[in-house]
This record gives sequence, C-alpha cells and structure tokens, in this order.
Amino acid sequence: MKNLLPTLFLSHGSPMYAVEPGDAGGAWAELGRTLPRPRAILMVSAHWETAVPMLSGNPKPDTIHDFGGFPPELYRITYPAPGAPGLATQCVALLKADGIAAGVDGCRGLDHGAWVPLRWMYPDADIPVVQLSVQPGLGPAHHVQMGRALAPLTGDGVLVIGSGHTTHNLRDWMANARRPDPLKYAQDFSMWLAAALAAHDTEALVSYRERAPEAARAHPSDEHFLPLFVAYGAAGERPRPERFIDGFLNGALAMDSYLFHADEALAHA
Repeated sequence: MKNLLPTLFLSHGSPMYAVEPGDAGGAWAELGRTLPRPRAILMVSAHWETAVPMLSGNPKPDTIHDFGGFPPELYRITYPAPGAPGLATQCVALLKADGIAAGVDGCRGLDHGAWVPLRWMYPDADIPVVQLSVQPGLGPAHHVQMGRALAPLTGDGVLVIGSGHTTHNLRDWMANARRPDPLKYAQDFSMWLAAALAAHDTEALVSYRERAPEAARAHPSDEHFLPLFVAYGAAGERPRPERFIDGFLNGALAMDSYLFHADEALAHA
C-alpha cells in the first residue's frame, strides 16, 4: 500500500497576505509543520491561464509580482524556491497518457497565487516548485480529468496544491470594505460547495454554474475556482474533504480551504 499525500485547495487571499497573513497565514504555516515533507510541490495557480496545460520547467523560477498598486515592501519579497524540470516532464507524460496534450514553459516563474501561501507554508523556500496552468476555456470537468491523470504524484512525494478562491467577485469585495459578515450569496455558495464535496458529487461540482446558488455572482469568471477541481481530482474518485479554513474577506471572498484525503483505491493502485 502506498503512502499518499493529501492534496490541497487554498483560497489565497490578497497579495498583501505575503506581509499581513492573518489567520490564513497561521493555518498555512501549520500545514507546513504537520504535513509529511514533500519532495516537490505541484502548484496549480489561478494566475496562469493558457489554452492548453503548461508546466513550468524553469530550474530557477523568478518571483513574479503580478499585481499593481501595493506597498513597495511587497515588490521586494522574493521566494527563491528551485524549480523541478524533471517533475514538469513527468507531469506532461502523465497528462499525455490520459489523452491531454500538454507542454513545458522553460521561462515561467512563480506568480503570487503560488508564492504567497508557500512563503508561510515553507518559509525556507527549499522545496522545488512546478506550476501548472489552468484553462478557463475548457471548463471544470477538464480540470478534474487533469487532476486524476496526475494522481500518481501523490504516492511519489509530490504535494499537489490548487490556489484560487472559493468565491471571487472583486467588485463586491471592493464595494464592501471591512464588512464583518458574509454576503448571503457568498455564504450560500460556500455551504453548497461543502455539501457537494462531502457527497462526492462530482457531477454537481463540474456543473456548478447550473447547480450552485448564484454561481455567476460567486465566480464572474472561472479561473479562480478551477484549481479546486485539479486538487479534488488528484485525490481520486472519492476523496475525503477536510475544510481547515473558512471565513470571508469583505463579506464577498470566501476563504474556504480544503485538504483532500486521498481515495483509498489510490493507495492500492
């Protein structure tokens, strides 16, 4: 029987979490202390969108400051984790074996969806990191399929992390500065997601735009939700979800984050 790492979905918050992490930063740091130490990390960030799946093959990825209007101190932060070109190639092979065309980008660095939470999980930046892009044009089912194709990595010491947001309506976030209580639609969407994950209702999850309450308001576009589907798929057919962060930013951005404990069938595969 294989020892499988869980997979993660993180709601990564604002880039300011790099310097003011709040409760999420504490939870991320606790994960880094308590999870088995991975040999490498595969990070699926909402902030890298491509037409087909791409893996970062840069052996020394730059820290990408892909945002504007923040304090100067934020742009001075670097996260000098090494890359892992061999893992990128392995991921391409796993995807292609499942009929998914993929490629390697030898120049790509780490965007803030990757390095902000990793800065707290693994502050020494000594675990190699490879990024996998999302494909908003291909939808949730494609991302579940990608996750399932990559599931063997969980038994090979690779921690698969999806980094996005449970809800992501920036207009509502800006309009409700310092709101202490959640907007009803954001809370309803968060509760629907928790129930669908607990029920292993993959059909409902991939059809969330038709099934979830006010899905179009919770996610005006898909990209911040798609990393969840990769993490969910990489934990097998029936992963056990464990929500370890909840709460809301300005009432609109649900911070729900999940561990997906691998389906036992994967351990025997």
